[in-house]
Amino acid sequence: MAKGPLAAASAQLCAQAREWQAPRGKLRFLHRLLREARLWLGEGKLRRQQMAEAEAPRGRIIGLDVARALAVVGMVIYHFTFDLGLFGFTPPNYAVTGFWAMFARAVAGSFLLLAGAGLVLAHGRGIVWPRFWRRFGIIAGAALLVTLATRFVMPEQFVFYGILHSIAVSSLLGLAMLRLPFAALLGLAAVFLALPQMFRHAAFDTPMLWWLGLSPSTPASMDFEPLFPWFGAFLLGMALAKILAKQGLLVPHPVPRWLWRATWIGRHSLVIYLLHQPVLMGLFIAYIRLNG
Repeated sequence: MAKGPLAAASAQLCAQAREWQAPRGKLRFLHRLLREARLWLGEGKLRRQQMAEAEAPRGRIIGLDVARALAVVGMVIYHFTFDLGLFGFTPPNYAVTGFWAMFARAVAGSFLLLAGAGLVLAHGRGIVWPRFWRRFGIIAGAALLVTLATRFVMPEQFVFYGILHSIAVSSLLGLAMLRLPFAALLGLAAVFLALPQMFRHAAFDTPMLWWLGLSPSTPASMDFEPLFPWFGAFLLGMALAKILAKQGLLVPHPVPRWLWRATWIGRHSLVIYLLHQPVLMGLFIAYIRLNG
């Protein structure tokens, strides 16, 4: 059986160690020992470099990773601002009116737009069903977890159709529209975005239909992104992905290691979404107790 390089080097060192008894062999043994140590350190450095390179994919559409990272940062900033009002540091409506209300809509829209673009990039050439159902199951499960948690913590404003619910349903509906051309997707996006501004009816003002977004009144919920108009943002993302891909602007490229690390939060947005609010609330509670 062939020996590996480390085993062979170890056997060689054992043989050299026997020379230690000889007067001239002492210096020769120390010299060889230092040389072998340098080789081992060099091999270790090479292995660490190879492992680090293996962690990063050979090609990424880095623009999407950066956009996701910015969306996550925006989400954390907004929820921090929202929690300031929740814990009494700002007026109660500070984060739900004016600039911050528009900021929240922009962040939610960016997540849905990026989800639509991701659907086209992942399945535009053919639906990979195992991959799709795995992702859908993760998002739908996370949405259910958010509903249960908020129902327990804030039952009067629990999340029954938030951003994760919207992404899950939009992903299912988006499958039927993968073959539509850019113009058709853009037109449908305009319909979904504009219809709630022109049409609402009391017939939709029932809990079973609130998720459609066509009720005259807005349900009380901490996070509410109904089908109208938010599926329009998802369709807009699909349309943009199609036209940008056609122009060759969504081609994976090698990613520098520093940029790969910098966009880590964009690749783990779901985990951050689920954990950041409990962490923020815990920090606020700890601060209040320490300064109470």
